[in-house]
Amino acid sequence: MAVDRVAAEAGEEAFEEVDPTGRFGRYADVLGLGSVKKVYRGFDQEEGIEVAWNRVRLRALADRDPGMVDRLHAEVRLLRSLHHDHIIGFHKVWLDRDAGVLNFITEVCTSGSLREYRQRHRHVSVKALKKWARQILEGLNHLHTHDPCIIHRDLNCSNVFINGNNGQVKIGDLGLAAIVDKTHVAHTILGTPEFMAPELYTETYTESVDIYSYGMCVLEMVTREVPYAECGSVVQIFHNVTRGVPPAALKRLKDPELRGFIERCIGQPRNRPSAAELLQDPFFNGISAGEDDDALADASSVVAGTHVPRPRSYVDDLVGLRLD
Repeated sequence: MAVDRVAAEAGEEAFEEVDPTGRFGRYADVLGLGSVKKVYRGFDQEEGIEVAWNRVRLRALADRDPGMVDRLHAEVRLLRSLHHDHIIGFHKVWLDRDAGVLNFITEVCTSGSLREYRQRHRHVSVKALKKWARQILEGLNHLHTHDPCIIHRDLNCSNVFINGNNGQVKIGDLGLAAIVDKTHVAHTILGTPEFMAPELYTETYTESVDIYSYGMCVLEMVTREVPYAECGSVVQIFHNVTRGVPPAALKRLKDPELRGFIERCIGQPRNRPSAAELLQDPFFNGISAGEDDDALADASSVVAGTHVPRPRSYVDDLVGLRLD
């Protein structure tokens, strides 16, 4: 329902709209624009926390692409059934029939997408990147071991979100996800070309396509470059992917451990590890505690053509300091 704007005390924000129960309010601030929805900053008055208010105009959407409505409903149904620390949480959904708008309230990540966050913060340690990468895997493992299995199908750094104050990462945008039976096989071609596994184009694939996309996410996290940025068109990306030509950014990785991990993720489907297997990969050894100094190296320094000195430690800064 719409809320009239009224004079308020200095500093108080007025809601543009509240939900039918009066619990959730929507502010004018836009957090993001997706292919099928507009996301606003919202507030949960009962819990006293900020949320994301997702708003979709179904009439316009149905006119443009009737299938989009079904995919949106699928996202809402999925969100309601999934409860995991590394998957965006769901609070409420309702339909405003008069306005032809579907509204749903989700958890908000304070720092936006991982792509935006990484672009804002150039100097990130390899240790931090590994922590983000492991959290994405934990979310994927939850999807893939769900009964029935859920394939995300559009995993990329713009669909992964982060709380910058604690480094918690969450998978979102499940609108293109597929629920598959015990064969774990799906057949629809869709996704983001730079992150789509080759077998997605053959219309027969399993949840391993998410592992391929995950490998491309790790590559972007390290290099701050979208895979296949060197390609001038979607057709060129398609040709490179289907012929097994890796992104140019992968060739510039100097760190053999990082490069090897990504190559395992984007290899042939039969050779790709599962999310559960990757969580046990030596790549993640030692990142929880007892990291050595090498783990603190800036991620930019592992890409050919760049070199960033290791940040000085607090101990370095105290050398020679007199306290008397």
